[in-house]
Amino acid sequence: MQILYWLKNPHEHFHAHTQKEVDLEKVGVCVSQITKKLNMTQSTVSQYLAILQRADLLHATRIGKWTYYRRNEEVIKQFGLFMLNEL
Repeated sequence: MQILYWLKNPHEHFHAHTQKEVDLEKVGVCVSQITKKLNMTQSTVSQYLAILQRADLLHATRIGKWTYYRRNEEVIKQFGLFMLNEL
């Protein structure tokens, strides 16, 4: 939940200057930045991100050796509506 919250407004929660030439809104936030913010090991964070990606809540983009994550807004919206109307 915290990762999804931060990725909703990446400019507010992550520093763009550490991701030169990468648009936080369009491409996403590098896994290393998420790891640093969570203060966890990269393997733990990668597991959390993989779960969110398998649930289709995140999009992953690979650029070189780095992977960037951004929210899948349409799926998040659908999930919110399901929670509101069905549970």
